Amino acid sequence: MTDDGIRSRRRHLPPEPAAPQQPGTALSILLLFGFLGFVFAFASMAGFVTAHNVEGWYTTIAKPPLTPANWVFPVVWNFLYFLMGLSGWLVWRKAGGFAAAAAPLILFALQITLNFTWSVIFFGLHSTGGAAIEIFVLIAALALTILFFWRVTPLAAILLLPYLAWTLFAAYLTIAIWLINA
Repeated sequence: MTDDGIRSRRRHLPPEPAAPQQPGTALSILLLFGFLGFVFAFASMAGFVTAHNVEGWYTTIAKPPLTPANWVFPVVWNFLYFLMGLSGWLVWRKAGGFAAAAAPLILFALQITLNFTWSVIFFGLHSTGGAAIEIFVLIAALALTILFFWRVTPLAAILLLPYLAWTLFAAYLTIAIWLINA
């Protein structure tokens, strides 16, 4: 086949999809702080609900073996919230924007909302049974988020694995507290 024949056939092929447009550096840095601000806003709201009960109601209930000291929780959660924000930002950046990353970022917003909701149910309402049920919904949403993030960029999914591990540990604590105090 001649070069003209090859060029002629190429004209009739659909164009290859363009690679996602990477945002500029300034916008990227701004959105990194935006993602971190988003997750730490939820952290602050959860902390507000939790703080009023950690030294009161929470001290009066029986806890299972392996329950960490109270000071461990904010240290671990701050690290995990940082990883969450970074992870969400990586998905946004790799996908090329919010529209291209809509499904993974909607799941991301859902799981962080469920994370906050657990604090309200457990610490705010003192409903250990309700929190035990809710945490399974959170784990499912988080697992889906990790799966969807993996499809965009594996690094973002990997950054959420410590959060999943801690949430599974929190499920153990929640269920045990519910059963011990029933």
